[in-house]
Amino acid sequence: MPYKVTLIPGDGIGPEVADATVRAVDATGVAIEWERVELTSKIIEAAGTPVPQHVLDSLDRTRLGLKGPVTTPVAGGFSSVNVALRKKLDLFANVRPVHTLPGLKTRFDDLKIDMILFRENTEDVYSGLEHEVVKDVVESLKIITRTASIKIAEYAFDYAQRMGRKKVVAVHKANIMKLSDGLFLRCCREVAERYPWISYKELIVDNASMQLVMRPETFDVLILPNLYGDILSDLAAGLVGGLGIVPGANMGRDHAVFEAVHGSAPDIAGKGLANPTALMMSAGMMLTHLGEHDAAKRLHDAIGKVYLDGKPLTGDVGGNANTTQFTDAVIAAMK
Repeated sequence: MPYKVTLIPGDGIGPEVADATVRAVDATGVAIEWERVELTSKIIEAAGTPVPQHVLDSLDRTRLGLKGPVTTPVAGGFSSVNVALRKKLDLFANVRPVHTLPGLKTRFDDLKIDMILFRENTEDVYSGLEHEVVKDVVESLKIITRTASIKIAEYAFDYAQRMGRKKVVAVHKANIMKLSDGLFLRCCREVAERYPWISYKELIVDNASMQLVMRPETFDVLILPNLYGDILSDLAAGLVGGLGIVPGANMGRDHAVFEAVHGSAPDIAGKGLANPTALMMSAGMMLTHLGEHDAAKRLHDAIGKVYLDGKPLTGDVGGNANTTQFTDAVIAAMK
């Protein structure tokens, strides 16, 4: 029986990287029945909601999604599709592996970066509870709960144990936000006590930012509240080449949605210039989630071989290949 997966191509370059990723996943030999669901900014505006019912219906059938980027307006318009999906499906853990790709030139060529960030995905300031107190004075509420904090800490420590990771760092600002971030830290400490064989420490978010830039090779597993996780996961991606090569997953008890975390890049949409690496790597995480470890490894290794060879790469990582040429090379490397 094939696995059933909801495919949400998105808009901008989304359909291009989604089609390339489907080709690469199918080339692994894993049988997948793709249920393609359209979700674009125009569809969202017409529906009046960031996650129309047809998208939720598909994900309820498959319990599994692979998602390209969807344009989110800035300072107005509809709210974030990603935030809405995470809340609707209780995708409480955002998982972002960040590691050096062989052959890819960055400012940290001489270092081996291999970390994974676990970002709480459902609350904090992303609860969207804000209002205008009086004219030109706006209040935004930061929501931290024990339930959500325990869940993300347990997920991160469980992953660290299963994957043989040795160090976990909790990132916070409890020196200033003593109640909210203080609660988050207490929950991390409580869970850490169950795993005495894993090294546990805490870093204030501003210090963590500096340490990530100065000594990225020292980090292993990070646990972060929503806002800090959003910011630091993008910072970490910049250390290894950018958002175009970093995968992401949104994990819940009943659903999982794997996605590229970069934007929709409408300026290059339809030109064949998009780099599908991030969504391909996210699909590799999806294969691992399905228990198809051999296929996931072959896809990951094939992407690594193309980067190690240095060709054919897309323009954002120093090459001059188009999306199709890069995809062809990945598929050839698997064979």
